[in-house]
Amino acid sequence: MLLPRLSHMFRPLSSPLSKLRSRALSSLKPLQPRGGPESEPRRAAVLHLKDSGLKIPCESFGSHSPTSGEVVFATGMVGYPESLTDPSYTGQILTLTSPMVGNYGVPRRDQLCDLGLPRGFEGSKIHASGLLVQDYCAEYSHWNAGSSLGDWLKEEGVPGLTGIDTRMLTKMIREEGALTGRVEIQGMKEPEWRDPMAEHLVAKVTCEEVKTYGKGNPVKVLAVDGGMKYNIIRQLCDRGAEVTVVPYDYDLASNLSAYDGLFLSNGPGDPALCVETIESLSKVLSLEGDDVKPIFGICLGNQLMGLAAGAETFKLPFGNRGQNVPVVNDLNGDAYITPQNHGYAIDTKTLPGGWKPLFTNANDGSNEGILHETKPYFSAQVRRRGGGGEGTDRFDDDI
Repeated sequence: MLLPRLSHMFRPLSSPLSKLRSRALSSLKPLQPRGGPESEPRRAAVLHLKDSGLKIPCESFGSHSPTSGEVVFATGMVGYPESLTDPSYTGQILTLTSPMVGNYGVPRRDQLCDLGLPRGFEGSKIHASGLLVQDYCAEYSHWNAGSSLGDWLKEEGVPGLTGIDTRMLTKMIREEGALTGRVEIQGMKEPEWRDPMAEHLVAKVTCEEVKTYGKGNPVKVLAVDGGMKYNIIRQLCDRGAEVTVVPYDYDLASNLSAYDGLFLSNGPGDPALCVETIESLSKVLSLEGDDVKPIFGICLGNQLMGLAAGAETFKLPFGNRGQNVPVVNDLNGDAYITPQNHGYAIDTKTLPGGWKPLFTNANDGSNEGILHETKPYFSAQVRRRGGGGEGTDRFDDDI
């Protein structure tokens, strides 16, 4: 008899609010994925790794275009539109460690910000040579999606492979270093092996002409484009800067007097190949008195600062790429979790007098930034990413 007496305590409430909630819930419909069959069926493919000879069978879901490059990985769970359009991935086949990719599609390409730059992207096109995923999701659902990931890759002529154990591949990269690989498509000619790190990649991605953003803003910044991401321009303009973007081989020393400061951007490849930039920057670093202007570099800009100062750089075994790389401030011991994408680092043992490390990677001990002891010159290897997922860390913008 006790249970019948207590059963009324567990009946749903019949208040007006509960009835309204019940009606609202009953009216909801299941979320319908957007996007139907993609424009072209999948095709059998192989990821071929040169050094080991390993061939991984998989399927091509992007452009059925054979390619080759340096196989690298990134650990972000989201942010593939930003990563693929980041010029720093030029010449590289990007492996995403997140198991499922593509479920939120790709933003519309016709949406521009106030500066006239595409929203949701870090460059004017896909710069990565290819994309590797474990499980590609063709059906996508997002309020801002304009197409599926596969159709965007086809639109840009970039291959994408699915069905690969990307975590196994990531372990191989961590153990053996960045791998040379190529995408082979069934029924198509195999591509030639390519070592993009031997190429002058910055010369391929730098701007062709001088362009100014945020005209009228009070602080005038001269920005060297070594493969600059769009979000850097947005962030500088948001902070009151008029940003004049120039090619990597621009004559800096002869033109810096018209600006309040110099910015050195991110970019791909071996920094030592940027001979023109290093020589021009060396002249700027040697200025004295009233000619001295603040200089800040990130990623490639950090490496160029070190080379111009007289230090040396070296290639990291597998680079630091992802959204959660720990970095320590050498001045005060503070630690940061940062987004990164670089394959080279400054050898701090070769820093000349007057310079010292500013940041250090807590994982591998590599340099993450340098600082001049008396002049306003400093840099950070970490970088600001697009807000869509590759990190929201902004300390390198506000430093």
